[in-house]
Amino acid sequence: MLKWSIKPFEALSVHELYDLLRLRSEIFVVEQNCVYLDLDGKDKVALHLFGEFEGKIVAHARLFKAGISFDNASIGRVTVDANYRDRKWGHDLMREAIAGVLLHFGESQITIGAQLYLKKFYESHGFVQTSEMYLEDDIPHIEMKLE
Repeated sequence: MLKWSIKPFEALSVHELYDLLRLRSEIFVVEQNCVYLDLDGKDKVALHLFGEFEGKIVAHARLFKAGISFDNASIGRVTVDANYRDRKWGHDLMREAIAGVLLHFGESQITIGAQLYLKKFYESHGFVQTSEMYLEDDIPHIEMKLE
């Protein structure tokens, strides 16, 4: 099982912040072979949800109140370490993220910018596609909402 934490930027230790950014870089830059600026200025206003296994951060997502990324509350940078994906912790991460948005922001309507290949994954958590495909950093994305 994962040990879950939700912290604002200011409460993250330097080690936690480093590990979160390293995990995101491993997935979004190296694994997906995509050169882009991950440090978009939104980390400072996000709540950071992360799961630890045996002292290592292996899952992460950013939670935003309405008006930061979308008109609704949102979840972004959904990431699970490639070495642990066989454990299906991405589903645990999404359940924790949805619950965290409701708990911390009182919002049940959530919008995400999802990578297209993960459409069925997000649909399994109640999200529905609300936009045509668009490219973000040359990767096909769709907007999805949880009502």
